[in-house]
Amino acid sequence: MLNRIKDLTTNISSRLVEIRRHIHAHPELSGEEYQTAAFVAGVLSANGLHVEEGIGKTGVIGELQGTQSSDTILAIRTDMDALPIQERTSLEYASRIEGVMHACGHDIHTTVGLGTAMVLSQIAPELGGKVRFLFQPAEEIAQGANWMVKDGVMNNVAAILGLHVFPSIPAGSVGIRYGALTAAADNLEIIIIGESGHGARPHEAIDAIWIAAQVITSLQQAISRTQNPLRPVVLSIGQINGGRAPNVIADKVQLLGTVRSLHPETRDKLPQWIENIVANVCNSYNAKYQVNYHRGVPSVQNDNALTQLLQSSAEEAWTNNCVQILPEPSLGAEDFSVYLEHAPGSMFRLGVGYEERIINHPLHHPQFEVDESAIITGVVTLAYAAYKYWLNSGL
Repeated sequence: MLNRIKDLTTNISSRLVEIRRHIHAHPELSGEEYQTAAFVAGVLSANGLHVEEGIGKTGVIGELQGTQSSDTILAIRTDMDALPIQERTSLEYASRIEGVMHACGHDIHTTVGLGTAMVLSQIAPELGGKVRFLFQPAEEIAQGANWMVKDGVMNNVAAILGLHVFPSIPAGSVGIRYGALTAAADNLEIIIIGESGHGARPHEAIDAIWIAAQVITSLQQAISRTQNPLRPVVLSIGQINGGRAPNVIADKVQLLGTVRSLHPETRDKLPQWIENIVANVCNSYNAKYQVNYHRGVPSVQNDNALTQLLQSSAEEAWTNNCVQILPEPSLGAEDFSVYLEHAPGSMFRLGVGYEERIINHPLHHPQFEVDESAIITGVVTLAYAAYKYWLNSGL
């Protein structure tokens, strides 16, 4: 069956490149993937899948029924949205939309998802059970997975697989990670409330800007001395708003930031830990404060059995030398984790780097490019993993 999957993928390889280049040239921002969704639905329908549009606002699902009549489903998720970045490549199929670019590889993800559906549709009579393809919007704003789940895409799903491109891994290889793959990402707002006064007489006021600086410094220092270094926490303040005039002591400052962590136990303690530090600083200088901690997406925690399935599928398809076991997780975030609150799953890294290049630009870079040969690697790996999943009776 592996050879047949490879042959089927090779036969559609030129079509997959066409699909990818079309999607790349016509990127759409999060929640605005109308044309992409319509294109995806058309490809799925043409290959005999049952298609539903408008799922999770602008998402699409396609279902392929195998030989088993069970309602149990294996899901495969790929995302479709682009970023508000002006493309600076010299590609003939560069973005035609001003200020919007597929700089995170979601055009590759969507293409791999479609290619996997196209291949599996050709072997449906030999596919044990049902496969549901989730084409998700709005991953870049970490909302799409929640929208999809609310619309029932995880109903009867027993397991879910996904992928994300990785430019530091060469095309033709994949990265496998057991356990934590990405971090939980939460949003933080801190408001410091002081009292305004004349800039020449700061002792008569409560300087919210100065106190805010003390809060930022205290938080960063406290991480290194109060948090377990083996359970990393990253807290970054990315935006500061405050002040009315150069000669007026600011009475209010707003700090906005992101908080990343890998371990659920650590994450649960962070809101109170942050508030205690802010309170101690503000109380020392008679300021008031507000801490608003908004939980975002959790950490992607790969299921061991499904990760082993992906590893064995990739090794059988591409040899052991093409499979990298990733030693470290990323502190980036992925809302694939939302699906894992409803079923076990695993996500792998698809290498898209050019081996001959000294520099492969990172994700979210305006000159980000991919080696399109990676599409075949992704399709074969996912299609064979889906086949093996049902061959092993859903693990």
